[in-house]
Amino acid sequence: MTHTTPTAQSPAAPAFHSLDGAGLERFLLRTRAGATLPLDVDLGAQLTQILERARALVPALSGSILLDDPLRKVNDRAQNDLCFVTAFGPAAERLPGTRIPAGQGIAGKVYVSGRPHLAADAPADPSFSPAVDRATGHATRSVVAAPIALGSTVCGVIELVDRLQGDRFDERDLALLEIFAGYTSSTLQNALDAKRAAELARRDDLTGLSNDRWLHHRLVEMVAEADAGGQPLALIFFDLDHLKRVNDTHGHLAGSQVLREIGFLLRRLVTEPTALLARYGGDEFVVCIPAATPGAGETAAEEIRAAIEQAVFIDQDYGDAIPALHLAGVVSASMGVARYDPSATEAPPHASARALLQRADTAMYAAKSAGRNRTVSS
Repeated sequence: MTHTTPTAQSPAAPAFHSLDGAGLERFLLRTRAGATLPLDVDLGAQLTQILERARALVPALSGSILLDDPLRKVNDRAQNDLCFVTAFGPAAERLPGTRIPAGQGIAGKVYVSGRPHLAADAPADPSFSPAVDRATGHATRSVVAAPIALGSTVCGVIELVDRLQGDRFDERDLALLEIFAGYTSSTLQNALDAKRAAELARRDDLTGLSNDRWLHHRLVEMVAEADAGGQPLALIFFDLDHLKRVNDTHGHLAGSQVLREIGFLLRRLVTEPTALLARYGGDEFVVCIPAATPGAGETAAEEIRAAIEQAVFIDQDYGDAIPALHLAGVVSASMGVARYDPSATEAPPHASARALLQRADTAMYAAKSAGRNRTVSS
């Protein structure tokens, strides 16, 4: 989903298009002081304002802000993707959510190198890629781009395309754009830091998922929302098999690291922005998916189960305390799935939420009794 912000500069000024709040939240799943922090400000509006001001000082036909995906990124930046999160200009409404390989194009060059770039004559620039032009039907003439960083880590790019006044961008334009790249970095950092204490009260410190207290509160809300909209829920309750072996063989720090990696795995696999991901306690986890189609819970559960079964845990050193252990085939998961149909009950939301959780829990224990590492539906 995207939202559109009309600019007030002039009737001829372009509309600005951004991912909506839920879509942008994914790009704020970055770690600071050991905690994963959510979106709790209107980041889309703030990024749009930065682009508007950049356009006011450096008049351009189009422009965009691109960010890497913290749930997919690797250390080799050339192997990552960049995603358009805010854009203006011709066909800009098509861009938010579009991903491009970071190893291609001028934006990719800036992201990988961490250095700003001026392509006065873009088609003649060795780094220029026409891929976005093909998607938008535009013929780019000139590009200026600067990296966006959080601390010392490059996380994205701000880019302007085709100067409106004068034939091409110049070094002054590049210097001005670097200033706005700094504003973008500050905006992202402020979003990460906003209301941190309140959010941490909802989070499990180890995994970054919701904690059990927030799970019970939010699940009642989700049931009420399902009742109001007539849309079913799918709830997955799962428990890790054989985590005790990791604790007994390698120590509890290793077991905790496995739990931490399970949290990351869930955030990577369950991309529905309104889904609830929680650590219930110990090595038990809950996933609740709204507006679930028939079989959606079972499909998601099997995807999670297979990913855990195939994962290699603690695949790199974590300081002196946890050396790389390369744990493959050691941990699996027993999955229980229950479905909530609003038309099948007249119970109040808190009672329906409790019953839904109990049914999924019962199904999970049935999966364990049947031999573990499988999915059972109630």
